[in-house]
Amino acid sequence: MPFRTTLIVLFDLVTAAVAWSLGFMLRFNFEWPAGYELKFSVSLLVLLVVHAAACRWAGLYRGMWVFASLPDLKRVLKAVGVSAVALLVMLAVDRTLPGIPRSMVILYPLLLITIMGGGRATWRMWKEHRLYGDLRAAGKPVVVVGAGTGGAMLVRELERSPDWRVVALVDDNTAKQGLELYGCLVAGGIDALPQVLQDFKAQHVILAMPSAAGDALRRAADLAVRAGAHTFTVPGLEDLMSGKVAINAMRPVEIEDLLGREAVSIDSAHVHSMVGGKTVLVTGAGGSIGSELCRQLAKFAPARLVLVEASEFVLYTIEQWFANHQPDIAIVPLAGDVKDAQRLDEIFAQWQPALVFHAAAYKHVPLMEVGNAWQAVRNNVFGTLQVAQCAQRHGAERFVLVSTDKAVNPTNVMGATKRLAEMVCEALHSQGGTTQFGMVRFGNVLGSTGSVIPKFQEQIARGGPVTVTHPEITRYFMSIPEAAQLVLQAASMGRGGEIFVLDMGDPVRIVDLARNMIRLSGYAEEEIRIEFSGLRPGEKLYEELLTDAEQTRETPHPKLRIARSRPVAPDFLSVLGAWLDTCGPVADEAVRQGLLRWVPEYVPMQGRPALKVVAGALTDSDVRRA
Repeated sequence: MPFRTTLIVLFDLVTAAVAWSLGFMLRFNFEWPAGYELKFSVSLLVLLVVHAAACRWAGLYRGMWVFASLPDLKRVLKAVGVSAVALLVMLAVDRTLPGIPRSMVILYPLLLITIMGGGRATWRMWKEHRLYGDLRAAGKPVVVVGAGTGGAMLVRELERSPDWRVVALVDDNTAKQGLELYGCLVAGGIDALPQVLQDFKAQHVILAMPSAAGDALRRAADLAVRAGAHTFTVPGLEDLMSGKVAINAMRPVEIEDLLGREAVSIDSAHVHSMVGGKTVLVTGAGGSIGSELCRQLAKFAPARLVLVEASEFVLYTIEQWFANHQPDIAIVPLAGDVKDAQRLDEIFAQWQPALVFHAAAYKHVPLMEVGNAWQAVRNNVFGTLQVAQCAQRHGAERFVLVSTDKAVNPTNVMGATKRLAEMVCEALHSQGGTTQFGMVRFGNVLGSTGSVIPKFQEQIARGGPVTVTHPEITRYFMSIPEAAQLVLQAASMGRGGEIFVLDMGDPVRIVDLARNMIRLSGYAEEEIRIEFSGLRPGEKLYEELLTDAEQTRETPHPKLRIARSRPVAPDFLSVLGAWLDTCGPVADEAVRQGLLRWVPEYVPMQGRPALKVVAGALTDSDVRRA
């Protein structure tokens, strides 16, 4: 028998002896009665044998005291019940005098339960205090919404976490308000959440209402957000308690957490030597990528940032951001269209930028596919040509084109125009000169304009359904700051003419992304259903980062690779220029035929019927047909 088990057996035997002795003392008012010595000893010996067998039969030695709970109490009751039956038998068959006091039938089992159960409970409390007692004051104060079964399980589990300290709960059940749950006060209803956060000086909220209606969850989340709290959800308490999900799986509903991407690290010194003290021009400076590029560039002490943007509103937005957050950075907000050669010449002549980051582009695939194809060519190709030639004429040191994975084996107008823009930069670089041209290609960025994430968030907020185009569609994702930082890293490493490919990690199935967002928002898939609407014009199931004809090589940065594409024909720019000078409008089909001439790997997608079904209703044949 293991040493620990031996100690527990001895404890239970000693407990039986103490309970028997104490019962006699209570019966006779703590005065030992004369003549009971033999009866006391013989009865105790019999009870010890029976009690030892009963404890083993009840399974008391399979449980761990540090986790003693209701199942262990049930085992104690079973063992005590057997001992009580043995005592009744002894009373029935014993005819000798003096007899065993009949009050021992009550006193002995009660004392035995008290000492055996209390001993195990005391050990657990002492052990938990020793292991976790100091942690309770160390974690971040958090308010739990929901004082039901889910909330109780969560509070109990969080007591052992060094990261969290539950200071209060809120629940709309008035019968629970004012009571305590594991020592934590149920301080009021959900509507009182902002006041509770203020009273307890907490800035974190965990929603622990897995069975609550969607309206209640949304109301709690809205109150928490309006109060400035960081709101977390518990995706599945059953998984949490069973160990399938750890405590740290409780995360705020943030997009980066869904991808699990590691934080990017760049060679700051190298980037600083490229940017520091220089004038930097960013086109599309108010867009998702352009504005983040400006914020990242500001960290490396440029002499000034020239912000070129066609949209007045987003230009004003980024200008106000710098005024409020980094007023020490010299910025020049300029309204201008990248297709306007005269305006571009004016800007470059006045400010003489050393670095140019060209982020202006039309990026929305379905919109550019139907009715806007020629505008996509004008903006993405002609605009790139205008800005790149201006940079070359005015002696800029570097020109960096922000490209896309949709330029690889494109099936849509947007991707083909971005590939053509890459070829423009490659052709200009091959002409020689002082300007180094580089391209950076990456996939979808989270939270950008046109991104699927804000769309899903909006659909979830209004109760669904969440629409996904196809059950097997996949995309690469990265955060906007990560993309902007890697663009800067690639620019600082470039020697000219390279296409840098960012490590986008593993492709993510959009339907899985939708399911994760639904779960992390506090809903079940039964509450927010998923519908498949069919591929949109120009959309393909998966994106690629390299074409078959390209070769890649490693760079010093683990998240950057260099792709070398096929050479561009010597007369490429002159022939392309003639096509770009075509007066519009040009029909979509004519645009596609023109793009096929320049981008032979471009394969326009034909029209296809929409597939609109609810998730879970697809058969294997449906997926194959889609």
